[in-house]
Parts: sequence; structure tokens; C-alpha cells
Amino acid sequence: MTDTAQYRKGLIYGLLCYCIWGLFPLYWRLLDHVGSFEILAHRMLWSAVFMIVLFVGIRHRSIKKSIHTFRQWMGLLLTSVLISFNWGLYIWAINHGYILQSSIGYYINPLVNVLLGYLFLHERLNRAQSVALLFALAGVLYFTIDYGHFPIISIGLALSFGIYGLLKKKMGLPATEALTVETIWMMPAAAAFILWSYNSGDSALNSFDALTWILLLAAGAVTAIPLLLYGKAAERITLTDLGFLQYLSPTGQFLIGVFVYDEPFTTAHIVCFACIWTGLAIFSVDALKPKKLVKNVH
Repeated sequence: MTDTAQYRKGLIYGLLCYCIWGLFPLYWRLLDHVGSFEILAHRMLWSAVFMIVLFVGIRHRSIKKSIHTFRQWMGLLLTSVLISFNWGLYIWAINHGYILQSSIGYYINPLVNVLLGYLFLHERLNRAQSVALLFALAGVLYFTIDYGHFPIISIGLALSFGIYGLLKKKMGLPATEALTVETIWMMPAAAAFILWSYNSGDSALNSFDALTWILLLAAGAVTAIPLLLYGKAAERITLTDLGFLQYLSPTGQFLIGVFVYDEPFTTAHIVCFACIWTGLAIFSVDALKPKKLVKNVH
């Protein structure tokens, strides 16, 4: 297959990935009658089952060949906790009417990545990146002052996913193997919670509602598929292209929050989004510079 064909294929994978993530509020709101912790437990358990089946089916080799030290296993335990927290906070926010705050978090995330790279990976911030971060900070500060409380959901989502990505980058482990181990770490607690809820009669599964059962069981595939599409896209297109596509996800969440679920869009939201979008525009234009265009080839 030619490089052009591979590139187009990578764009399709990336578009599918971020469009799926952008539509996530619609999926989780179908389960708003289920407790957030129970949804999270099913998401954790069935993601693990999906990844194990996929890994066995496509890899045919031992995980230990790629992940073989105690430090690596403990590192993946930590990233498992972080991504579980991120998933849980996101589900809770969606099902409690905070879709806009969630989208703010994922708009901020690329800028948080830059900040974490500066603080922990000794990556230098150029002038454009510094200005972009200041705009994002100004938006969050205005939102906090005008809205009356700190946007804990936005910051929690951005920081947890940013630190998760930082740790994964520092470990440098194969994506499929790492995700499989992370979900395996999740399994015991998730399975225990589901069994406890079911036996106590508090589980949504006690109602024998077929649609709820299907949605909870499908949560693993819904979680894992976009992550796998992201990995395939990263193999074929530039990091700059991925950076631009990333904005599709919070934009989808934002539009769903305003036009589907009629969340209030106040002056504080307008100023906050305007500052963040301005920062992202500066960040994106800077990313187009030739020195940034590095092909991610494996």
C-alpha cells in the first residue's frame, strides 16, 4: 500500500476514533438510570474481557515478553487507577448534567500535555505555547470567579488524562499490551462490585431490562474500539494531524450538551470557551510549523 493510501487510512481511523469519543455523552446518558459506579465497574470489567480476547486473538504471545519487570507492572497499576478515575468522573459528569464542563476538560487537555511535558520531560515552551496556556488559564479563572466555584470536573478530567498520558509516554510500552494489563488490573475490583451490587439487589441487572444489560455489556467494546482506532491512526499520520482531530471530541460533547440536553450556556461559559479556543488556535498554528511535523513511523 502506498504512503498516500496509508495516510488516508490513518485519517479515517482518526476521524472515527474522535467522532466516537465525541458521541460518548449520548451513550452514557442512555444509562443515566444506572449508578455511575456500577456503569464504571461494567466498563472496567468488559473492557478487560474485550482486550484479553483481542490480545489472544491477534498477538499469540505472552504479555511477559513486553512487560517483564515489577516496576512496569506497578506503573501500569498506577495508570489503571488514573484512567479508571477519569472514566468514572466523566460518566458521573455526563449523567449529572455537566457535559459542558467535561468538554472544557478535553479542550484544555492538549495544553495540559504541553505543561506536563515542560515540568516533567524538560520540554521547552516556546512563546506561542506559553501564550496559549495563559489564554486557557484566563478562561478557567474567569469561569471560576463568575460561575462561583472552581471547575473541578474540567480540571480533574484534563489532569487525570494528561498524567495518564505522561506516565504511559515515560514507560514506553507497546500500546496493546499496556492497555490489556491496565484492564486486567481493573478486573477484580470491578467484578467484586458488580457481584456485590447484584447480590444486594441494588444492581440495574436485577431489573432484567434487556436494553440496560446490552448497553452495560457493550461498554467494554465501546471503550476499547476507539482506543485501538487511535493506535492505528498514530501509526499512519503525523502527531500534528492527530492534534487537530483531537478537537472533534470535545466539540461533539459541547454541541450535544447545548443542543441535545439544553444545558445552560452562560456568559461565563462563553468567555471560558472563547479563551480556550483562542489558546487552541494559537497552539494549532504553532503546531503547523515545519519543525513540528514529525512523522510517527513504527
